[in-house]
Amino acid sequence: MKIGIMGGTFDPIHMGHLLAAEAARDSHALDEIWFMPSHVPPHKPSAGATGKQRLEMTEAAVKQAPQYEVLGIEMELGGVSYTIDTMRELWSRFPEHEFYFIIGADMVNYLPKWEEIEELASKMTFIGVGRPGFQLHLDDLPDALQGRVLLAEMPLVDISSTAIRRRLASGHSVRFMIPDAVHQYIVRSGLYGTKP
Repeated sequence: MKIGIMGGTFDPIHMGHLLAAEAARDSHALDEIWFMPSHVPPHKPSAGATGKQRLEMTEAAVKQAPQYEVLGIEMELGGVSYTIDTMRELWSRFPEHEFYFIIGADMVNYLPKWEEIEELASKMTFIGVGRPGFQLHLDDLPDALQGRVLLAEMPLVDISSTAIRRRLASGHSVRFMIPDAVHQYIVRSGLYGTKP
């Protein structure tokens, strides 16, 4: 099967994440999307919710979508969540699958700085998801990444987990920014300054 991997902190998961996953799935005929909340992201401050809570919010977000799964591999591995460690684990567990790693198109230019990028690029394909009209110069990528990055367009949606946390903490609505099931989980758990 062709499996899209959607990694991230998901603190909390929001509609932008889901739209990006669906754009990649639809554009490149992926069979499934596997969401993998990071344990400790390498380049971000610590999350506001625990790993278990972020995993459960992600599960709540995709519960009704049969082509979407949530895997806690990065939680199992512990430590800082580097893509190479996660992918080595996935290649070992699921050698029969073809993997595509979904990232924001704005992150494509940073791929050469990723840990063990040559190994990653030799064994999987990246899908950069961007807004309509977003221009990427794939020819500028190093040789190891040539032909290993595909693009997918998604509707322009300016939503971030940071903005959602701020809105929740100040008592503002986040309706239609996150799935209802995720909002209910957040309130029930008293996350991000909400009151259960």
